[in-house]
Order: sequence, then structure tokens, then C-alpha cells
Amino acid sequence: MKEKLTFLGIETSCDETAAAVVREKADGTGEILSNIVSSQIEEHKEFGGVVPEIAARAHVEKIEFIINKALKESGLSFNNIDGISATAGPGLIVCLTVGLNAGKAIAGSLQKPFVAVNHLEGHALSPKINKKIKFPYLLLLISGGHTQFLEVNGVNSYKRLGTTIDDALGEAFDKTAKLLGIEFPGGAKIEEWAKKGDENYFKLPKPILNTGGCNLSFSGLKTAVLKISKKLKNQSEKYHLASSFQKTINEILYNKTKVAMDEYLKNKKNKQKYFVIAGGVASNLSIRENLNNLAKEKKFTSIFPPVNLCSDNAAMIAWAGIERFKMNLTNNLEFPSKARWPLDSSAPFLKGPGLKF
Repeated sequence: MKEKLTFLGIETSCDETAAAVVREKADGTGEILSNIVSSQIEEHKEFGGVVPEIAARAHVEKIEFIINKALKESGLSFNNIDGISATAGPGLIVCLTVGLNAGKAIAGSLQKPFVAVNHLEGHALSPKINKKIKFPYLLLLISGGHTQFLEVNGVNSYKRLGTTIDDALGEAFDKTAKLLGIEFPGGAKIEEWAKKGDENYFKLPKPILNTGGCNLSFSGLKTAVLKISKKLKNQSEKYHLASSFQKTINEILYNKTKVAMDEYLKNKKNKQKYFVIAGGVASNLSIRENLNNLAKEKKFTSIFPPVNLCSDNAAMIAWAGIERFKMNLTNNLEFPSKARWPLDSSAPFLKGPGLKF
């Protein structure tokens, strides 16, 4: 197999149109030759959230330009690319289809290998672009659509230890921001407002904090924020609520991550104590500090991808393509897009009414 593989990655799972070119380095890490991300904030701002049809239309309008821009910035042509990888799921079907079809068309026309990538695996493997990390490691994936603890045993080998039974953490941040009157996307603004408030001003619930293993729940917290938000008298109280919300999230993550670490170490094969935190919410500096402190306490080494690789991007999709290609995990051009695609297919589906812990 050729050394120093170079892949074009394409990502359109939600509201970012992204393309990147990544090359494998001799030491096993990756060199990002280009990483282009086109956001759709303006398109969705007036609706307070992502509208799938509008997002898909924007992808169609931008995808060719973004791919060409990624190639131009990398200094390469299609002839220099060894393979194409594109996100096939999970995500919004109408959005996934745009990038997936573009990737298939390029791979088919150039007769290049094609890899359909699970968006979650892109996040799971993203720290390996910049840092040499051996398997296994514990992963906390915290993003707008997903919140999971996973035992990462290798490429295409994952064991879910815990998951949210309702809202994802990023969704809880965005909904709280909306209740505070912050424009979409407001999750990142919560951190800014939290610095101006008193984190002990409001006492908020921590659902299933001491039950359910390392599964998480944010729905009850969101409901409490909704009730309080209707009674806020001034801007200072909004700052207090943002601060109290963020403190509560940190307390939940601290407690549940402790449980996940203990669960991870129950497997005697897991001798190396690496703790990877990935996904868009991993950009929150307060959460980083909280989890860093816990990792030191539990003698884990905490690893965060660079901030530009935390949110949705195509560099992680290109890298996952390289990693999968090296294991002969390529796909034919009939591979479908998937709205739901768990990394651990044997794990039970834990969402909806009737769940008991």
C-alpha cells in the first residue's frame, strides 16, 4: 500500500458545507493541506435553528465551489488524490445526500477508492491527526446532535458505555441560549455570558445524576431553565442563569465522566489511560478545564482536538477515510446515506418515554 496517502474529505451532515485535503505523514499523524468550512448561520438565524430543506439547498449551491477551493488551497489536483471519503451519516438525510453524492461522483469518474464515513467516527479519530495516540482510549463525544461515552478499541471498533437518553449536550446549550434571547447559534455565547453571572444564583436539577451508570439526561434541566427564563427581571439575571446552567452542566459531566472512567478501567485490557474529548461542545473552555481537572484526579491523560477540529469539518472525514482505507474498509458507490448510524451497533437505543434506571 502506498505510504503517505492523500484523501479528499467531504462533510454535509447538517449545516456546514465542508471539504478538506489531508495527507498522512511518516510518523502516522496527518498533515491538513486544506480545511474549508462554509457555515450557514445567516440562512437559519431567523428560524432559530437549522431548517433541513434550506440547509440542503445551500449545500447544493456551495458544494462544487468548496471542493474546488479545498483542492486549490492544498496545491493539488484530483490526480494527486488517492481516495475520496464523504460523510454518509448520521445526520439530516437531505443534507447528507448532497455531500455523499458529490463524493461518489468524483470517486466514480476518477476511478478512485471511495470510503463512506460515519460522522461520529470522524470525531472519534480526529485527535489522531495531530497527536500519536494508540488504541484503546476513552472518548467523550459532545456535540450538537450527540453525547456519548465510548471505548475506542480501534478503527471500526467501538463499545458504547453511556449516552444521553434525550437531548444532546450541544442541543441543551442552544435551547438555553434561545430561551435567554441569544441569536442562533447561541451555545458558544452561553460561556461568554456565564463569566458575567453568579453560578450559584439559581439551583438547577441534575437528572439521573446518581443513577443510570454513565448515561446522561438534559431534558429536565432544559425544562427548569424554561420555567426560570419566563420570570427573569433583567439582564443580570440572564447572566446568572447562563452561569448556573454552565456550572450544572460541568457538575453533571464531572460525575458521569468519573463513572465512565471507572467503567472503562473494568476492562483489564485498557491499561493506557487516555481520555479524548471531541465534538463541538469540546470547544467550551470551562468544560475543558473541568474535564482536565478530573483527568488529573483520575490519572488520565486528557486529549482535545484543536478547536477547529472540534466542530463539524471535513479534515476529520478525510482522516477517517485514510484510516479506514488502510484497513481495506472501502465502500461501493451504492452505499446509502443514514439518518441514524450508531458506532456501536450492538448498543440498545436509549431514547424516548418509558426508560427506567
